[in-house]
Amino acid sequence: MRTFYLHLFTLGLITSSVHAQNILIEAESFDQPGGWKLDTQSIEVMGSPYMLAHGLGTPVKDASTSVEFPQTGEYRVFVRTKDWVARWEAEGEPGRFQIVLNGEIVEKTFGTQGADWHWQDGGTIWVTQTQSKVSLRDLTGFEGRCDAIYFSQDGTPPPNAPDTLPQWRRKLLGLSDAPVEEGNYDLVVIGGGYAGMASALSAARMGCKVALIQNRPVLGGNGSSEVRVWGQGEIRRGKYPRLGEIVDEFQDHATKSPGTYEEFEDDKKEALVRAEKNIDLFLNHHAYDVEMKGNRIVGVYAFDTRNSARKRFAAKLFTDATGH
Repeated sequence: MRTFYLHLFTLGLITSSVHAQNILIEAESFDQPGGWKLDTQSIEVMGSPYMLAHGLGTPVKDASTSVEFPQTGEYRVFVRTKDWVARWEAEGEPGRFQIVLNGEIVEKTFGTQGADWHWQDGGTIWVTQTQSKVSLRDLTGFEGRCDAIYFSQDGTPPPNAPDTLPQWRRKLLGLSDAPVEEGNYDLVVIGGGYAGMASALSAARMGCKVALIQNRPVLGGNGSSEVRVWGQGEIRRGKYPRLGEIVDEFQDHATKSPGTYEEFEDDKKEALVRAEKNIDLFLNHHAYDVEMKGNRIVGVYAFDTRNSARKRFAAKLFTDATGH
């Protein structure tokens, strides 16, 4: 069972002799994601993972989390989102959703304006208790998108420019600008699909210390419950018929493509990898940059998609087994 951590941090600002408190909530860190899904496909485009209401036309279950406000009072609400059909000048605003605070719906509906990611102004809301519950309420089931929620007592909108937003986020989240060093490995594998899993398992069994980095919460890639493309088992073929037998340890035996959730056995895949003492598994980690020395890669940078913490992985060898 995956655990989602909420990261709430406050930034004190002095405005007209009043100590204002502003709170940033990353949507991907909600305690209970409900029916909302963590989307990592557009990180390179918009700078962050976000929560997606993928309900195929049926509104998904609310996502919710606990928030501890520093004080009661009036806050202005900003939500980083977009109207995802606006770029085509299409009508209908299919990605509409609401913010709910302790059962009270924020007046503005979000996901209704802007072709690009931006902080949509939701107006003001009165917080009557410091320990509160914040929820995302999907209205359509058609791909509502929420990156973050910002409660501001001074009413100042957050920055949105790509050269300032990351540093602003890290400051409010209490994260260092320097990435955490994860140590030296013999092999770092980026991508936890069939190719990445096989590479990591094979190397570990030959004595290599391996880091396996996957930006989804499950292993398997197309062969996971998230995508459900069956493997069909044709692995003993060609000049080296035993080369693919390692795949047989974790491949599905689905009867259809797409099959059922259970047929793809996400838990089995994860248990197999975690049983290897030479593998450190980093689920929900997105690799975004490499460090070069001459013509060789000496390090890979990744961040935790749930809390934005950045990490550096050094190694002798690297495998790119991503879908990119």
